Amino acid sequence: MRPLSPLGMAALGSGVIAITYGLARFVFGLFLPAMRDELTISPSMAGVIGALPFLSFVFAILAAPWVTRRLGVRRTGVAAAGLAGVGLMTIAQAPSSLLLATGVLICGISTGLSSPVMAQAVHRVVPPGLRGRVNATINAGTSLGIALAMPAVLLWAEAWRSAYTGFAALAALGALAALCYLPRDDQRISLSRPRLLATPVSRAQWLGIGRLSGLAVGMGCVSAAYWVFAPDAVITAGGLLPSQTAWMWLAVGLGGLAGAGAGDLISRFGPAASHAVGLTVMSVSLALLVVVPGNFALALASAALFGAGYMTLTGFYLVRSIQIMTEAPAFAPVLPLLATSVGQVAGSPLAGWLVGAEGHAATFMLFATLGLAVAGLGSWLLNERSAPGWNAP
Repeated sequence: MRPLSPLGMAALGSGVIAITYGLARFVFGLFLPAMRDELTISPSMAGVIGALPFLSFVFAILAAPWVTRRLGVRRTGVAAAGLAGVGLMTIAQAPSSLLLATGVLICGISTGLSSPVMAQAVHRVVPPGLRGRVNATINAGTSLGIALAMPAVLLWAEAWRSAYTGFAALAALGALAALCYLPRDDQRISLSRPRLLATPVSRAQWLGIGRLSGLAVGMGCVSAAYWVFAPDAVITAGGLLPSQTAWMWLAVGLGGLAGAGAGDLISRFGPAASHAVGLTVMSVSLALLVVVPGNFALALASAALFGAGYMTLTGFYLVRSIQIMTEAPAFAPVLPLLATSVGQVAGSPLAGWLVGAEGHAATFMLFATLGLAVAGLGSWLLNERSAPGWNAP
């Protein structure tokens, strides 16, 4: 079979990420109102369940570089998509909140495996000059998965089990595509070498990754409120219909396609400005959602801004980390993406508690303020044009 072209790698990678991130992880909030009604889930319990895929992601992404070395790119890609299918089908069949939690936990594992293995695949098949663009495009595949949820909700507004069954079928197709097209490893890598990094990492590189990871914790915390409670906010506080939230998730997906330009944004404006723009846009989206929660047009605008801000930021962390640790493409994004999920693990139950205690409006405004604070902090921490991996054009 012919090797993948950069375009083919971008298409395949985007598809796998659309399944593991978009459908298996971030669509949960869209169906949460219907799940809460059927399974009698309280806001606090919903926040805890919403944190589980982020929690399992933390452990999976830590193991992902080792798994990729042990199984190879192709088998790890198949495992990521396959686990997404298992988790999605478990959710579809869940008779209780316990099994629902199990399903979302499995989905988080698939997500944690997918980003490092796709970064490794890009390193294998894409020329160096195109890797930043291809990695950002693959990362934006999350938006495609989120956008797919829109027709699912319109067709199965209250029948969330049917939607998740369909998502599981798409995951099976993704696993098959990974099996057929991801690069095969020419030789097995010996497990006798415990090191995940083939080359030494300098102190400046570790500091660069540390800055990204600290900021990613804050970003993840801010984003958790939107992912889990945005549909609930416009339905409960604004009186919108569940079918209308499908259009919101379509707007999130379409807006998120802007994240494909994260690599070019860094090259043109530098890390500090790129990061500040992404977080400011995200914070505006949170505040806009609850200004008039019953206004459908504002809800759509908020969703598009959130998608653009979030996907630009995750693309930023992915591309920037690989720029810093060029020779470790599977390991470089682990800590920043891990940190994002640590923030989401903390932010999801915190948002659930605040929604129950103070309501949606106060919760989203507080999280928006936190986002602006993280944006300001990032402008200071990342304002180093001499940092490793970045040169002004």
